[in-house]
Amino acid sequence: MIRDKFDAIVVGAGPSGNAAAYTMAKQGLKVLQLERGEYPGSKNVQGAILYADALEKIIPDFREDAPLERHVIEQRLWTMDDTSYVGMHYRSDDFNEEKPNRYTIIRAQFDRWFSGKVREAGAVLLCETTVTELLRDPQGRVIGVRTDRDGGTAFADVVILGEGVNGLVGQRSGLRPELKPDTVALAVKEMHFLPREVIESRFNLAGNEGVVIEAMGTITDGMTGTGFIYTNQESISIGIGCIVSDFAESGRTPYGLLEAFKRHPSVRPLLEGSECKEYAAHLIPEGGYNAMPELFGDGWIVVGDAGQFVNAVHREGSNLAMTTGRVAGETVVWLKRRREMATKANLAEYQRRLEETFVMKDLRKYRRIPDFLHRNKHIFGVYPKLLTAAAQTWFRVDGVDKRAKEKQIFQSFRSGRTLPGLIGDALKLARSWR
Repeated sequence: MIRDKFDAIVVGAGPSGNAAAYTMAKQGLKVLQLERGEYPGSKNVQGAILYADALEKIIPDFREDAPLERHVIEQRLWTMDDTSYVGMHYRSDDFNEEKPNRYTIIRAQFDRWFSGKVREAGAVLLCETTVTELLRDPQGRVIGVRTDRDGGTAFADVVILGEGVNGLVGQRSGLRPELKPDTVALAVKEMHFLPREVIESRFNLAGNEGVVIEAMGTITDGMTGTGFIYTNQESISIGIGCIVSDFAESGRTPYGLLEAFKRHPSVRPLLEGSECKEYAAHLIPEGGYNAMPELFGDGWIVVGDAGQFVNAVHREGSNLAMTTGRVAGETVVWLKRRREMATKANLAEYQRRLEETFVMKDLRKYRRIPDFLHRNKHIFGVYPKLLTAAAQTWFRVDGVDKRAKEKQIFQSFRSGRTLPGLIGDALKLARSWR
């Protein structure tokens, strides 16, 4: 193992770890980055959404050579029952801007590209290296890591944990509790390949334009969760995920949900004729603000998924990961310039800086939403059925006068106290957003 002492060791080469390592290395710090995969991104086959603003703050000219798939010009939100959906679409030519706001990406390609930028900045990367524990001095301060390599110890002034949602190093070292099954989702995803022109025809796209579809309803069989469809250049990413505790209680399988989602009448035509080449399962932190572990201590900082930095309401993750990684890196650089140690008191600057970003403001705003959704699962079953039934009644022309149809729709919402429940849930949801 490398015997030199480093200014910082970064565990993980995902978006948060890469952001932290790049930020520090770019400022001349001596950085060691450890990744357990064969190469950065080797464990990620899924398509994902990249939010440009967060990356632009780190690498302003990333668009010149980053492996971007399509820039998103249209967002579709579907509320589904077994045969239908009620949807809201937003499409704007304004998104065909010089510097687009969102892109679809393939994580395996993107993570590898980002890691290349980290190494160009001067960081040392070791892959196929698993961190087994944190090293501490007699006072309990973290001073380095032990790995599964021969003689596998490395020392640094601070260790940044960008190890992902499992956070095994943090758990083994007593920095965080084990994951609770009601604070994490299990998502399964497939990549379906189609000719570029077929994708553009089916989704009404031109050039590198892209569409994102996010769906909820009976597709999760009463469990708290969502589905999604992303358009890439020559593939479609499709997936679905639910809270782990719901899978345990229901006995349903993630793969079974995905198969049913793909067979839905609104989804099946989008995938027709495609070839599925890749399948992956991934844990996603969904607990939000109330499930966050301690974020810093004597000699250590937590970033990205390991800190529950995901906005489940808006389905945002990569921007929170990169922002927390960047802020962590900036904090370490700031301490280095001041020649101050990475004590818990000094690393509180990380928390202070985070509080000034959208990350903590958004997570705090939606802190009650996860618990609300877990306790009101009828939102994923009863309400979607009522909405699609109301639409079916309203749009079917069958000789019934419109006043009678209005009464029929109203009665369906009143039945079984559904209307008061719907109003009550809407009020509770509004209060939880305050």
